[in-house]
Amino acid sequence: MKFQIGDKVVVLHSNDDGEVVDIINDKMVMVDVRGVKFPAYTDQLDFPYFKQFTQKKIVPDNKPKKKYIDDLPREKKIVKDKVVDGVWLTFIPVMVPDEFGDDVVEELKVRLINRTHTGYKFIYKLNYQGETSFELPNQIHPFEDFYLHDVPFENLNDSPTFSFEFSLMTPDKNKAEYYEASLKLKPKQVFTRIEELKRKGEATFSYKLFDTYPPRVEEPTIDVSILGNKGFKVYDASQARQNLEPAKNEIDLHIEKLTPDPDALDNLEKLDLQLRTFEKYLDLAILHHKPAFIAIHGVGSGKLRDEIHEILKYKKGVKSFFNKYHPAYGYGATEIYFQY
Repeated sequence: MKFQIGDKVVVLHSNDDGEVVDIINDKMVMVDVRGVKFPAYTDQLDFPYFKQFTQKKIVPDNKPKKKYIDDLPREKKIVKDKVVDGVWLTFIPVMVPDEFGDDVVEELKVRLINRTHTGYKFIYKLNYQGETSFELPNQIHPFEDFYLHDVPFENLNDSPTFSFEFSLMTPDKNKAEYYEASLKLKPKQVFTRIEELKRKGEATFSYKLFDTYPPRVEEPTIDVSILGNKGFKVYDASQARQNLEPAKNEIDLHIEKLTPDPDALDNLEKLDLQLRTFEKYLDLAILHHKPAFIAIHGVGSGKLRDEIHEILKYKKGVKSFFNKYHPAYGYGATEIYFQY
């Protein structure tokens, strides 16, 4: 390796001075130039010694010089504005040569990039098929580049989901309490992006998580006295849970259990009824603070099971879920566990 961490370098295309802060692989390093970190190929860098020796030395000259209007000092404009274009998740492919000498991707370095004027707290999770493989709570300051972790490239075959829950480092009553964002990577999609990088000679590919942090959504106020006068029963919100429909520990989603005439529905209508019923009793289980819940979906083609699992991946309050053999249901049920 030509460079080591801490080496002073010059970026050839811009002539900027920087410092090596991380080694990505034998062809690429992470460079810090005036607080901005970015990956660069080693052949785009050089040591500063050549620059120092080739710069013209300033020799004092005591002879009086003529002054021209063009020599008068001009007002310098200090550019303080930075590019503000949201919060991004960036991937740096780490290449290694294979037995034939071709560069192949061994892993992806995952970084969170904040290009806004706002600092955020975040809870980051890497999920595979609904199960959390890696979790990191932390915070990111304005215009900061935050290293999360490395993901083995072979793990992309499991279609990982990168999930975030953001909140403000400095709370603002006019802003949302939290904001969720997620990215699900598919192998074919990533392979295409990496091939584009190779063609363009670039080092990273990125996905935007959000542009701006959302405002708080005010709940509409209702004059409950009008509802009471019209015969509606009005409950105190603090007592709402005791007025909810009782929660169930399990729900059987076989279509004949949900409608007396299943043959009157087509396949799409049956699936819609099953999913609406599932979400209703899932929400009731969460509202009643149930520790766990079982959805009986049967085996069949697996379409209902897959749709249920897709809902659970992004449902706040769900800690984990499993579709494994159960003595009572075989492989036809999913067990769901909650966190409060």
